[in-house]
Amino acid sequence: MTINEDLNYMFTLTRQWLWIFGIWPDPDISLSDFRRPSIRFIIVTCTVSLYVSAPQMMNVIRAWGDVTRMVETFAAANYSLLAVCKLFVTWYHGKTLRLLMGSIMADWVTSTSNWERNTMLKIARRGRNLSLRCCVSATGLIIFSLSLYLMKFFKNIHQPHRSLAYRVESIQKSPTYEITYMIQMFGGAYTVLANYSVDSFVSILVLHVCAQLINLRTILNNLINKLANKSISSSRFKEGLAAIVVRHEHLIRNAKMIDGCYSTVLFVNVLLATFQMCSITFQIFTIITDNLKMPIVRIFFLSFYITCMLTHLYTYCYAAERLITESTNMAYGVYECKWYNLSAKDARDLMIIVYRSMIPLRLTAGKFGTFSLEMFGTTLKTSMGYLSALLTMRD
Repeated sequence: MTINEDLNYMFTLTRQWLWIFGIWPDPDISLSDFRRPSIRFIIVTCTVSLYVSAPQMMNVIRAWGDVTRMVETFAAANYSLLAVCKLFVTWYHGKTLRLLMGSIMADWVTSTSNWERNTMLKIARRGRNLSLRCCVSATGLIIFSLSLYLMKFFKNIHQPHRSLAYRVESIQKSPTYEITYMIQMFGGAYTVLANYSVDSFVSILVLHVCAQLINLRTILNNLINKLANKSISSSRFKEGLAAIVVRHEHLIRNAKMIDGCYSTVLFVNVLLATFQMCSITFQIFTIITDNLKMPIVRIFFLSFYITCMLTHLYTYCYAAERLITESTNMAYGVYECKWYNLSAKDARDLMIIVYRSMIPLRLTAGKFGTFSLEMFGTTLKTSMGYLSALLTMRD
C-alpha cells in the first residue's frame, strides 16, 4: 500500500472529518499555512460556540434554582463546550501533531519486514474497530438529534411563540428564525462529529505507538537470540542495541507528545463525561419516577446518548491501557529472552532498556489521573455517586 492508503486505512473517516474541520495535521502542508486558522475551522468553531454553546449556557443561568432544568441544559452545554475545546487544542498543537504524523508515515515507509507490517496492520485494525464504534454511536446520536429537532421545528413553525433548537427568546421573525434553527441543527451535528473525530484520532495515535513498541520488543528478542546463538559478534550486538535504545527513546518521546497535547482537554473530558452520565441518568430517573409524559423517542435518545458517551470514553481507556501494557512489556521482554546465555558484560547493557521501561507510558487526565480500564470503572462509580447527591437535593 502507498502512504496515503496506509493513513486512510488507519484513520478511516477521522482523516476526512478533521480535514473538513480544518485541523488535519498534514505534514505535507507548510507550517506557516497550518498555523493560520483555516476558514473551515473558523466557521465550525464559531457555529458551535455562538449557536450551540452560548444559548445553552444562557439557559443554564435562566434555570438557576430549578435542579431538573439546570441538569438538563447543563448536560447539553457540556458536550458542545467539549467539542470546541477539542477542536481548538488539535489546531493549537498542530505543529506537534504534524511531527507525529510524519513519524507515522516514516514508520510505514521503513517497515520492510512482513511481520512488522502485520503487527502494525493488526493494531491498526483494532483502532479502526474502535473508530467504527465511535462512528456508529455518533451517527445514531446525530440521527436521533435531527429527528427530534425536525419534529420540534414542524410542530412549532406555525405557533405564535416559537422556540429554537437551543432556546433564544428574542428570535421569532421569519426567515431569521428558520435560518437560525437550521444553523443550530448543523452546529449540533458538528458538535457530535468533532467529539467523535478527535477521540478516534487520539486513540489511533496511541495504538500506533503500541504497535511500534511490540515491533521493537521483537527486534530486541531476535537480536539477543542471535548473540546467544553466536550468529553475530558482540560489537554488532552493541550497535543493534544502541539503535534499539534510540528507537525506544523516540517512541517514549512520541507518547509524551500525545499526552502533552491532549492531557488538559482529556481532564475536562473526564469531568464532563462524569457529570453528563450523572445528569442524563438523572433525567431518565426523573421521567420514570414522576410519571412524566415524555415521547418514547426522547427516552431512547437519552439512553443512546449515555451509550455514546461511554463508547467514546472507552476508546481512550482501552488505548491507554494498551499503552501501559506494551511499554512495560519491553522490560518483561528482556526477562523472557535468552539473556542468561550472554556474557556478563553484554547482559549488563540490557539493563538500560529494563530501567527505562520500569515506568510505564501513560495517557493522563491533566496529570491528576491515568486513563485505564480501571479509570473507566471509577468514572461510572463516581457519576452514580453524583446521581445520588442530585436525587437528595431534589427531594
